Amino acid sequence: MNPGNIRILGIAPYEGMKSIMQKLARERQDIDLTVYVGDLHKGAEIARKNFHEDFDIIISRGGTAELIGDITQLPVIEISLSVYDILRAIKMAENFASRYAIVGFPSITGSARLLCDLLQYKVEICTIHSEQEVKEALLALKKKGYRMVLCDMIANTTAKRLGLNAILITSGNESISNAFDQAVKLCRHHSLLREENRFLQDVIKECGHETVIFRENGEIFYSTLDTDGLDPITEVLRREIPSTLSSGVRRSFKNINGALYSINGHTIPFCGRDYPAFYVSSNKVPFATSKYGVQYLNQNDVEHSFYNSFYNAADGVGAMQSMVEQMAQTDFPIMITGEEGTGKERVAEAVYTRSALRLHPFIIINFALMSDKSWAFLTNHYNSPFNDNNNTIYMKNLDSLSGERLRQLLSIIIDMNLARRNRLLFSCVCGADGSVPGSCLNFVNQLSCLTIHLPPLRERKEEIPALANLYLSALNISLAKEILGLESGAMELLVHYEWPCNYTQFKRILTELTSITTTPYILESSAEALLDRERQAAAASAPRPGRPLLRLDRTLDEINRDIIRAVLDETNGNQSAAAKRLGISRTTLWRFLKQ
Repeated sequence: MNPGNIRILGIAPYEGMKSIMQKLARERQDIDLTVYVGDLHKGAEIARKNFHEDFDIIISRGGTAELIGDITQLPVIEISLSVYDILRAIKMAENFASRYAIVGFPSITGSARLLCDLLQYKVEICTIHSEQEVKEALLALKKKGYRMVLCDMIANTTAKRLGLNAILITSGNESISNAFDQAVKLCRHHSLLREENRFLQDVIKECGHETVIFRENGEIFYSTLDTDGLDPITEVLRREIPSTLSSGVRRSFKNINGALYSINGHTIPFCGRDYPAFYVSSNKVPFATSKYGVQYLNQNDVEHSFYNSFYNAADGVGAMQSMVEQMAQTDFPIMITGEEGTGKERVAEAVYTRSALRLHPFIIINFALMSDKSWAFLTNHYNSPFNDNNNTIYMKNLDSLSGERLRQLLSIIIDMNLARRNRLLFSCVCGADGSVPGSCLNFVNQLSCLTIHLPPLRERKEEIPALANLYLSALNISLAKEILGLESGAMELLVHYEWPCNYTQFKRILTELTSITTTPYILESSAEALLDRERQAAAASAPRPGRPLLRLDRTLDEINRDIIRAVLDETNGNQSAAAKRLGISRTTLWRFLKQ
């Protein structure tokens, strides 16, 4: 770090901008950049927590820059959106057949109108002036039949929640470089608030602790906690303010959500006032949110997972959205079926986020990863999620359980009245012909499950060009790329590929193609090489030549012996491993082999 350089705090609304800012900063000799990712209020909170780090200036974009300017005395430079930035987003939108509109603050829509007038584009442009206007504007566009919007970060997440496709208008290299130039010029003539810095330097002398400082009215003045000020720790500290102000120093221990915290408080004088400051350390690791393979998530976790998933970006719910919303309002169990990689867990998340129980935990039980210890915890432990109420329990890969465990699970669900006390969601992998395992059909019938079947990607081939370009726009942001699309030959290869692992494979292939592409368009040669490699890998993992097919024109005992021998062959003759995989005891296995 050069002492003479301008120290810049960058607040990027998305990861792609952070990468570009870091890249451009490394090419300069006059600035030192520290950049975080956060949009609007989150970005403003990051700036508030970090202004004490002796930064000279803050660089951000749009509404986030305005909010930061209201809470800090440091100068703020706004990264503008150039006409080229908007043109690049329009070119991305032209890959889609559906109409699109442009939504944003005046800094975006003013340039967009100028550009559309020059190019004689007939595009609806909607100007907003506050965060509160976003939802109303997007709903109005959706009512007019729009399915695609070009927008800034403030409208991007809301658009996805409303079922609209969204392309984020990103800031290019030119706009960010101009902001750096403005920052350097401004900082040559601007000084920091020395007194406030000295005050905060006194605060951080108590290193090794989380630090929270309040004003007398309980408002947070400074905090190193990564929270919004409404968490249990902060509320406990607020109750300590009167005692700390009256005594000048106070120490206590508090048990908060199963963790023991040491709290040291004292007052620090600043500008004629005493500020209560608290230094907090945890003496015990908090209780984990996942145990024995059973994962506990809250509403924010699930919404983040769903709305930021490829499945949501690719409109995987699509025509089923109305059915999903209707089923979410019922109390019936739901069985979700589909081939591997069709997005069964994402659909379960969609049901949860629309249900009346979305404020309660979402519990995932993955039977494909279930060990004997996990099974014992699930079926016999007092902390098992089966003993709780009013949760959504998603049991995935039901078909991977042995017959005995399936019967035991069904018995537990019925005997414990589990489907009435909690919302139950199941999923299982079906065959290429759409056939559902008989054991899973038994659950459907016994528990009166509603059913959702997810079609494979090969049945949506006509939508692959739109899906590819839509996901490419998201990859451009996350990978800091500016790819405009795919060559026609490359798109044809994607359309005619069979996609045996569906969306999971599609996402991985698009991600790799985007990562390796250095040209404006993804090349046909790149797609061909990658898909050929996929076919070779699939062929290598296919059943070994010479293994006899299972003949069904024999007795059950004969078929069972052939299955046991095949499993023994795959476990290299290990009878214990084979018995465990088959869900039988070694004695039973030995008896079958001796028959």
